[in-house]
Amino acid sequence: MSQSNSKRVLFGTSSWGLGHATRDLILMKGLIARGCELTVVSTGRALSVIRSELGGSCRYLDWPDIPSSVARTSLGFYAKTVANIPRIIRTWEREKRLLGRLLQRERFDLIVSDHRNGLIRRDIPTYYITHSPHYIAPWRSRFMEGVMEWFLARWFSPVRRILIPDDEDGGMSGDMSHGTWFLPPGKLVYLGILSSVRRREDLPEDIDYFITISGPEPQRTLFERRILSQLDRLAGRIVIALGTPGGTAPRVRRGVEIHPYLDRARQEEMLNRAKLVVCRSGYTTLMELAELGKRALIVPTPGQSEQEYLAETLRERGIFYSVRQNDLDLARDAEIAKGYPGYTPAHPTARSVERFLNVVLDGG
Repeated sequence: MSQSNSKRVLFGTSSWGLGHATRDLILMKGLIARGCELTVVSTGRALSVIRSELGGSCRYLDWPDIPSSVARTSLGFYAKTVANIPRIIRTWEREKRLLGRLLQRERFDLIVSDHRNGLIRRDIPTYYITHSPHYIAPWRSRFMEGVMEWFLARWFSPVRRILIPDDEDGGMSGDMSHGTWFLPPGKLVYLGILSSVRRREDLPEDIDYFITISGPEPQRTLFERRILSQLDRLAGRIVIALGTPGGTAPRVRRGVEIHPYLDRARQEEMLNRAKLVVCRSGYTTLMELAELGKRALIVPTPGQSEQEYLAETLRERGIFYSVRQNDLDLARDAEIAKGYPGYTPAHPTARSVERFLNVVLDGG
């Protein structure tokens, strides 16, 4: 057995949304396939998803995560984030203490942390996963962005490498991961995109529009209402996923298929079959679109600054068409979106996973 095949790995995953969990699952499976002994730290729905996928192949630790700053507007998001800073710091410090106690009992060869900022050590090789090492400030304040990146650079100083799920040249994350000021370029490793959705050549592209509705409340419900109120003006075969497990689907006209919820397998099927996808601009969703080579109309969740930045940037670069939720005219905007080509990654997810394993296990 090679040295890499015997490593004990502590892998921390953020519980903010499910995007971190779905992208990390691909990497976790790669580590397990290489013979690693894996311990996963997460909480909430993210931990449930990981546990349901990996079962008994690894061990799980349910540790609290930082509080959410979701709000109805961008200004509200930033205000809530500032108000939460003391709780965020306390959570990181508590996580560091929990890690210290764990290390008194057990040995780990390396740590991988996806936005679990308390899981950083100087005495153990630590790798940090993020697509946003450069903070995007309100109204693009260079001073605030500089202060935040300086703070993160100091916090990340013990980290061996910062692993970015994006392409080094071009990429989708824009200023969030390119052109950093205080992080040494040699510390940044661009893995390429990470998508848990696979391209299925065996499936026909027989759905005109796949509309996936998501986001925190009340924005999820507001998005749903706007979509359903405009369906009569959209022609063709339409499939909608409401993102409400255990909910009920309203009855609408013929040619429209509505599901309260689709599991990952069915979501993958619908994405492959869709000619055009209507969705949020969460980074994990964008990576899935890139993996499948899909065109999309993207509607950022109001108040989520990262989604709003990505949507605006990708529209300006001519990759995906985007529109604000309150301005959405489904028939008009879907037609415009068909003229945008989508994003072509430098390589598919499989090569990104190989790059990850080469860096964290073999020091490449």
